[in-house]
Amino acid sequence: MKSAAYLLALSLPAFANDADLAQQLANPVASLISVPVQNNIDFGLGPGGGTRFTANIQPVIPFGLNEDWNVISRTILPVIDQEGIALGGANDAFGLGDTVQSFFISPKSSDPIWGLGPVFLLPTATDSFLGTEKWGAGPTGVVLKQSGPWTYGALANHLWDFAGDDDRAAVNATFLQPFVSYITATRTTFSLNSEATYDWQREQWNIPLNLVVSQLLKIGDQPIQLSAGVRYYLETPDGGPDWGLRFAVTWLFPRG
Repeated sequence: MKSAAYLLALSLPAFANDADLAQQLANPVASLISVPVQNNIDFGLGPGGGTRFTANIQPVIPFGLNEDWNVISRTILPVIDQEGIALGGANDAFGLGDTVQSFFISPKSSDPIWGLGPVFLLPTATDSFLGTEKWGAGPTGVVLKQSGPWTYGALANHLWDFAGDDDRAAVNATFLQPFVSYITATRTTFSLNSEATYDWQREQWNIPLNLVVSQLLKIGDQPIQLSAGVRYYLETPDGGPDWGLRFAVTWLFPRG
């Protein structure tokens, strides 16, 4: 695998024809096909002080409905490796987690930018420790404003389970993701967001705060974005992580 320094060395071709790519990346409902692979490492979980590595494969694909409207498909498929969370390794597991599939109906032109639609929880986990074993559904929405180099807004959804293993805990959770980012003239993006989840069954918050730096670059004609950052948990359920790291690569496929 090429190092980040090597990739940055290849990134110097001009971005004159792609000047808005970084700003489109900051928009969750942009008319841009992107395939992020977001890698998160969380530390200090459970009585064993274990770790969890999560690689979220997150393709975002827009489809044109007509001249005025898009449907944006946003998939999150996690690959998880967790170790040392329970004493003696009882919860150690590796495999797929549950998939979250969202669809946003969004106008092709609006200010502020917004999108609304359904979100679905699919029980794709390959191990009982990695998923809910529940089917779920609910509403999702996003609203954001882009002003010069700044992008700010929020994404939210709520999931209720409607089928699945009756012996597993019910799913009744709200997800809130406020975000703000600043893009420099060199296509470097500094972003701050929270990915807060409130579990209404357990009456518990999980609130990580993420600070991430991203760089848009090119390898030949292929634009990609590399990201790295740190996360601190403002609040977690009992046994939740203390802090974590985030590394990501995003492949971009502008629509001609």
